[in-house]
Amino acid sequence: QVQLVESGGGLVQPGGSLRLSCAASGSTLETHAMAWFRQAPGKEREGVSCINRSDGSTYYIESVEGRFTISRDNAKNTMYLQMNSLKPEDTAVYYCAANQSPRATMKVDEYDYWGQGTQVTVSS
Repeated sequence: QVQLVESGGGLVQPGGSLRLSCAASGSTLETHAMAWFRQAPGKEREGVSCINRSDGSTYYIESVEGRFTISRDNAKNTMYLQMNSLKPEDTAVYYCAANQSPRATMKVDEYDYWGQGTQVTVSS
């Protein structure tokens, strides 16, 4: 079983950047497909980006393509989400998630392990 802890959220002005981290313990991230989700007030949790266990391929939703970058450092057992050119509509609680499938998806119900979330607020 893997435990996940997110960090790196905060308040940033529009156009700014943040890097979220997801530190894992209890198991190695390289044996898991991983994803970032977010949930804004009054909205459903949505997938933002994911990375395959099998080949490291990455995927993004259209609204963050070109602005966000997902990565993993297996030596540090940590996944990251670099977020650039942030917009007010990116404001949400961001969660990392993991499962043991070879291919990652951005479907909430396909993930077994979740972090507690980190708040990202984009506002001037």
